[in-house]
Amino acid sequence: MNNRGIINILICVSAAVHGIRASAAEQPLDGAKAAIEYYDGEVDTFDVGVKLFSDRGYKVAECPAWLKGQNFIRNGIMDERFYIAEDGVLTLITPTVCTNRISASQVKLLEKRGFERINRPAEFQLFGKAVWDVARIYQKHVKAGQHFSIPKYVILVNFSSAKKFQPKPWNENDGERLYNGIVLPERWPPYTIDPSNRDPMPVPYLDFPPVVIPIDVGRQLFIDDFLIERSTLTRTFHKPRKYSGNPVLKPESELELNGELNDAAVPKSGGLWWDPQEKIFKLWYEAGWIHTICYATSRDGIHWERPSLDVRPGTNQVLPLDLTPDSWTVIPDWDAADPQQRYKMYMHPPGNGGAICMTSPDGIHWTNRVTATPSGDRSTAFYNPFRKKWVYSLRSGTPGRGRSRHYWESDDFLKGATWSVDEPAFWAAADNQDIVDPTSGGHAPQLYCLDAVAYESIMLGMFEIHHGPPNQECSKVGLPKITELDLAYSRDGFHWHRPDRTIDIRAERKDVWDRGYVQPLGNICTIQGDTIYFYYSAFRGDTTRTERNWMKNGMYHDGAMGVAFLRRDGFASMDGGADSGELLTRPVTFNGSRLFVNTATQDGELRVEIVDADSGRTIEPYTVQNCRPVKLDSTIAEVSWRDTEKLNALRGRVVRFRFILKNGSLYSFWVSRDGSGRSDGYVAGGGAGYTGMRDTVGKAALKSEGGEE
Repeated sequence: MNNRGIINILICVSAAVHGIRASAAEQPLDGAKAAIEYYDGEVDTFDVGVKLFSDRGYKVAECPAWLKGQNFIRNGIMDERFYIAEDGVLTLITPTVCTNRISASQVKLLEKRGFERINRPAEFQLFGKAVWDVARIYQKHVKAGQHFSIPKYVILVNFSSAKKFQPKPWNENDGERLYNGIVLPERWPPYTIDPSNRDPMPVPYLDFPPVVIPIDVGRQLFIDDFLIERSTLTRTFHKPRKYSGNPVLKPESELELNGELNDAAVPKSGGLWWDPQEKIFKLWYEAGWIHTICYATSRDGIHWERPSLDVRPGTNQVLPLDLTPDSWTVIPDWDAADPQQRYKMYMHPPGNGGAICMTSPDGIHWTNRVTATPSGDRSTAFYNPFRKKWVYSLRSGTPGRGRSRHYWESDDFLKGATWSVDEPAFWAAADNQDIVDPTSGGHAPQLYCLDAVAYESIMLGMFEIHHGPPNQECSKVGLPKITELDLAYSRDGFHWHRPDRTIDIRAERKDVWDRGYVQPLGNICTIQGDTIYFYYSAFRGDTTRTERNWMKNGMYHDGAMGVAFLRRDGFASMDGGADSGELLTRPVTFNGSRLFVNTATQDGELRVEIVDADSGRTIEPYTVQNCRPVKLDSTIAEVSWRDTEKLNALRGRVVRFRFILKNGSLYSFWVSRDGSGRSDGYVAGGGAGYTGMRDTVGKAALKSEGGEE
């Protein structure tokens, strides 16, 4: 049998394996060629002998006559991304077959994306002499504005024109303007992050902050230098402390104990939210490992009750009986126009199939079921209220970096749950600043999950960092993998600043309830009085359970929920010693009337003056001399001056605040619209006393706190 016969046999085998359609167009599709912008590579002419990839020596062996002399993009052999600048026909080439030796063909993927095989010729020797180097041609009509990613071993050819995409400098952006003065690029989300670059994610708004920063939304935090022009104070990052009474929820009910399978009572990325109407905390959690979703309530966030519901009578199950959860998130939508959509759930079943989006009027009965685009098995979702966007945090895999995240956003939760496989942008992964765990056997850290919530004036993120060992090694000994939680901060909802890589909520690595597999909730935290409550899932494991069945193996056994506490706004403080230090803000504007701070100066003092941003002169009467010193430890303390308490005269004026601090710490500041100290910022999962997603009550919330024990 000659080589062409062998090729045809392999093509038939590949077709059977991949479900390749038998039909193909005999001629190229009608219409003009598409114009493109590419992110990497160079334009060259397609012909015999031309080098195909920038990082490989492969050269074109055969060239179909109608493609001879046409443009093509030479880039690396791995995934690349490009943008459609003008409508037209897009032409791609990929090897035809996959063998046990090499997985080069992207036939199945291209046909799934709607590309049509062009049978002119049926196949040709793209490069080399091997049967797996024989290729096919595919085409599709595309529209301007679409993004495509070129998978491995795919050639982009036969376009009308191409230019390399050159993003504008960040300070020349002309897209959406955010609440804090940041202006986004017109093309959003950005597709410019290099997945192979292990350096920390760039945070361009820190390199190019707005000239003037509006501060009307939320408490202004010192987690970065966004607000700081200069300072002689020292920044200190602080860690939540675990509650001594943990776990606060553990497997007890029949659903949670899960028969012979692994028991668990873990929210994973589920959700724990304060309901301001019913004045209770509501928790959605997984009962039994990959078993079902149940519902619990609490008055104080520590003691939980399991109500009897009607979904599975006599239990607190809320997940419809025909569904099984793996990763999932429940998000309240207090402003939903449709009362049937007051709660949203994004749920990914086991495996890599399509996720499911549902809505509910009460968080118990779920309808409006929509099948979402398939994604990785730890994918989740959250809401960015600053931009009114639903965001899907999609698990992906990146060569050399392992588990990672892609990003997709939408105005509409249900309609936005479907996307082209090319549309999500590469987002985040562990990087070279993540600490390698000495007990992991040398395994590089990976990004297991990424969840986020609006907290005051920022998006607060939690990176679940996977240290290892791999699942196969954990299963042999029945112990959980080591994942831990690291806080991250974003002011545009996409770029994450991770200034402190020491772990915020750790796995204990010993025979206790939170030995390993520590995971965040989708809402990250709640607020009770002066304290932030960080809830988390964790597993103890069971060394006697080493079955090959993942549902029984001890690595996923004995999961429970705990909580850790942190001072309100206590992520980072600016600290002053015995000699007074100062912090000068960048130019800011506000429409409020009274200045408040979160400060610990019981052994020292804090004074504030306000200066004109242009002249640098102090504005009377807001001088240091007139400022009444703040000498107390308070998360909501008002700053006043002897001749005035209000800042009404400065509304809309561009000013700077100068904080002079001695023997104390400053955590945040904000200008409230009244004497209540309300910040009008977001309160994460909420808390006792709050009336919705935002702080509209100020000091009144302190009187309603449930309190830690």
